[in-house]
Amino acid sequence: MLNIFFPKLCRGCHKELNSSELEICAVCRHELPIACFHSSGSDEMLQLFYGRVPVVNATSLLYFKKNGLTQKFVHALKYKKAKKIGEIFGAWLGEELKNIDSYKDIDAVIPVPLHKKKLRDRGFNQVEGFGREIAKALGASYIDDVLVKITPTKSQVFKEKISRIFSQEEVFAIQNTHIITGKHLLVVDDIITSGATLESCSVNLLKAENVRLSFATMAITK
Repeated sequence: MLNIFFPKLCRGCHKELNSSELEICAVCRHELPIACFHSSGSDEMLQLFYGRVPVVNATSLLYFKKNGLTQKFVHALKYKKAKKIGEIFGAWLGEELKNIDSYKDIDAVIPVPLHKKKLRDRGFNQVEGFGREIAKALGASYIDDVLVKITPTKSQVFKEKISRIFSQEEVFAIQNTHIITGKHLLVVDDIITSGATLESCSVNLLKAENVRLSFATMAITK
């Protein structure tokens, strides 16, 4: 009865969803710009980290373009608390990664954390559902108490690439290093632009012994 007066709408095109659809209609899902470097064989994302930090694998589910379809879904997740979108993207990517040999030895999934103030204001980390679903698909642990964000930062959208890299130096810290010692970690985030955030996370995670790193994001800017 509630759906008659308040129908569930697609977060992309705003058309009414059918009973089998959640947040994303079949048409929008078909039109989402796929990146999926893990299946295409492209090293486009991996190249961002050459000479910066050692990375085993790096992939992104979608391409992100300003005012594009991907942005509508990511913004609904982050600012309208459409948490299911993160879970949908995570289950989608996890289903693909579990069949790829180079991802089968992932031991744990680590989300890029929010600063405690932003977490308190937003009420949730938008990457959590994405990361948990990938971890479930890979049979890996989901660990969110090792990497912490110690410095609140404003939006980095309008900063130059080189400025973003240096501004991330003191943003993150690591704790409970014994939990990740000797493990292959998959660090997950929502959007990757310059790679500065993931690089800063990596510098800290690599302080633990014998750690190997891979990355996965919902989207990469195009």
